[in-house]
Amino acid sequence: MNIRKKCELIRMDKPNIVVIMADQMRGDCLSHLNHPVVETPWLDHLARDGISFTRAYSAVPSCVPARAALLTGLSQDHHGRLGYQDRVAWNYKQTLPGVFRARGYQTHCVGKMHVWPARNRLGFDEVELHDGYLHTERNPGIPISEHSERNDDYLTWLRRELPNADLNDSGLECNSWLARPFPYDEKYHPTNWVTQQAAAFLKRRDPTVPFFLMLSYVRPHAPLDPPQYYYDLYGRQKIDSPLHANWEQPDHERLAQYVNTSAGEVLPKALRRARAAYYGSIAHIDNQIGRFYMSLQDSGELRNTVILFVSDHGDMLGDFNLLRKSLPYEGSAHVPLILGDPGNLLDFPKKGSRNETVVELRDVMPTLLDAAGIPIPAGLDGASLLPAARGKVNALRPFLHGEHTLGVLSNQWIVEGNLKYIWFSQTGQEQLFDLSQDPRELMDLSKDTGYAGNLKRLRGYLTDALARRGDGYSDGRRLLVGTAPHNLMPFMTMK
Repeated sequence: MNIRKKCELIRMDKPNIVVIMADQMRGDCLSHLNHPVVETPWLDHLARDGISFTRAYSAVPSCVPARAALLTGLSQDHHGRLGYQDRVAWNYKQTLPGVFRARGYQTHCVGKMHVWPARNRLGFDEVELHDGYLHTERNPGIPISEHSERNDDYLTWLRRELPNADLNDSGLECNSWLARPFPYDEKYHPTNWVTQQAAAFLKRRDPTVPFFLMLSYVRPHAPLDPPQYYYDLYGRQKIDSPLHANWEQPDHERLAQYVNTSAGEVLPKALRRARAAYYGSIAHIDNQIGRFYMSLQDSGELRNTVILFVSDHGDMLGDFNLLRKSLPYEGSAHVPLILGDPGNLLDFPKKGSRNETVVELRDVMPTLLDAAGIPIPAGLDGASLLPAARGKVNALRPFLHGEHTLGVLSNQWIVEGNLKYIWFSQTGQEQLFDLSQDPRELMDLSKDTGYAGNLKRLRGYLTDALARRGDGYSDGRRLLVGTAPHNLMPFMTMK
């Protein structure tokens, strides 16, 4: 028996698993979901090969807590991250790549991890790291062992190719609305580098075992610097305008500055360029996913591979005069989630369909373990999406609780079916949206007497959930306005 046949026999019941993750990509920015501007042909192709979950959320929509949910299968109550906080140790009993590794998979990640310490592999055999420009790692007061000069494999590679190059050569801040083309040839862009290294892994992997591979792109998160072709692709055409609603607060224009770290007024023409560059960055990622898809096909492994595409959170892109993430609105908290099955391994009754089950990033870990036939560990808060994809369940949980610490905009929210309830903990402001009638959240129904019962019920869900958690936002009878917001649950410790 030749070596190829022997390897096939060893692996015949174990599919490869690929996770493709974008950073800060909105859930509506897919052309198969009828976005009016952006085109995503390869992601559309992946959706035709599987199921698109159109009601996927990030319960704590910023980079660190979102990745904690995805990599642990836990809710924020148990992974402990209620807002954005760098330099907090990742000490978790079990992780998504760690479980796959324990079951004999070769595990590999290329791109963004955003964990602490930065070189914590979390169960991956190897991590080729590029977290992007992180302020905490560029601080001159930290030890060199913790600095991105040492911890960024893309930067090391880039400086071999282009001596003295740096991550800030575009002149764009990493949370700015400013936009311009990438200053170097496209082949040097970090999006291309992630794909290049992932394709190289396919060539040098151990062929006797299945693999778990994660491609984690830093874009379309700012800096908004797609290569020239993609910058021009949308910069030269009509761009959709940001959403506005009569419930917007008078100071939202000021709050746009609060949510964005760059100073200065956001002029309409600058916001148009930002949206165009954001769409260009998504189109660039889509093209590179196509490049990887072809590499996977060339390796002979495409039809033995399950592919999941997701983002950690979205971007408000100027909707309601708000920018970036950490907010409860759809632009920030709603994410794309596509489960692709090119080889028909998962027994989907209707590939290419859209599933409206409310799902969350904590569901990724149990879904992929289920897809690989690996027992789901006890204690996870997430649930496998496969029963929903096969039409066997309509809901994974009675409701979804989301939140984020954000100063005066610190928020708590509940999604029950098509209803979304929002409570701003520092002001007590409430909002209610019926997403079945108003998917763009233009009509606040919190004062509508016809929805009074819904408002009371959803407020009760939040009151009970926060009382059980016991961190000061509820006494079990009412929500407590003005409780000091905190980024971490009490059991989390700074290291």
